Amino acid sequence: MSLDLDLRLPLARFTLEVKTRLEGTSVAVMGRSGSGKTSLLEVLAGLRRGARGRVEVKGRVLLDSAARRDVPPEQRRMGYVPQDALLFPHLTAAQNVRFGVRPGRASRVDEAVEILELSPLLHRYPATLSGGEKQRVALARALATDPALLLLDEPLAALDVALKERVLPYLLRVRDEARVPMLYVTHQLGEARVLAQEALLLEQGQIRAAGPAAEVLGTAARGLLGAGEEGEENILEGVLDRPEGGGLRLTLTGGLSLWVPDAPELATGLRAAYAVPASDILLSIHALTGISARNVMAGTVVKVEPLPVGEAAATVEVDGVRWVVWLTSASVRELGVVPGARVFLAVKSSACRRLR
Repeated sequence: MSLDLDLRLPLARFTLEVKTRLEGTSVAVMGRSGSGKTSLLEVLAGLRRGARGRVEVKGRVLLDSAARRDVPPEQRRMGYVPQDALLFPHLTAAQNVRFGVRPGRASRVDEAVEILELSPLLHRYPATLSGGEKQRVALARALATDPALLLLDEPLAALDVALKERVLPYLLRVRDEARVPMLYVTHQLGEARVLAQEALLLEQGQIRAAGPAAEVLGTAARGLLGAGEEGEENILEGVLDRPEGGGLRLTLTGGLSLWVPDAPELATGLRAAYAVPASDILLSIHALTGISARNVMAGTVVKVEPLPVGEAAATVEVDGVRWVVWLTSASVRELGVVPGARVFLAVKSSACRRLR
């Protein structure tokens, strides 16, 4: 994706000013409530009037106030999914998904239904669907319109933890299989780390930080969002196999392998994603032997960042994979955990939670 933004939009408490170029296929837009995140998406969708400047998506100019160009919403090819799914209550799930599909694009309906596994739900009406099912239908409806860009406005905000974990794998499938770039508004660092390649951090309508997610979603994001208490997870994607001797192993790009909980239904060669909480990783300055954890790795500390309430987050690189590990500030001092230090990590296979 290439998204060039240079826009200004007067709002009640401040002026939204965004000037940046985004190229990732998935971009997290983050900030506290009222920082301008939803307004930015509404400008891109053409639903918010009064913006000045220029918006260009994949080489197509949607807004150029100097040239008096402002493409109508229905011609922008934006797939917009708000917090509330806003499904038509009098239509079935199938009819909702098909609504707004352009002529000759019926195949997109089938693709959206397959990616989001909606076949068992198609005959049902929104009133009979759970919150997670409604969001999946809303996502399919947006995908079926063959959008140039997906605009997701906190689609998991209204769901409880269990439902979020059920819907997140579908968002990963949309990202990886639908081949449609997305802007994902959230104030949850965990969601952003799962989904985003790039991140845009807003504060009072101004860009606080923008760039690769691994760089932006660090100390600045934690401080601004008040994150850190909800937990942080390492997201690992790779291919499963079953070595001789038994067990299930995930091999990541670059060659690093990780033992994960065995599940008979998972086949060799299947692509999968797992989450490992930063708080569930053991760090040592000495080689680890004779312990029950099956995943023991040697790595190098890249950075150490402070967290609230006497804790710190250490980023450790192992064979090209960066792990975030939570430690107490006292442990950081006593162990001498500083950038460049050689350390060892231990991860129980039971700490790996499958996302898809």
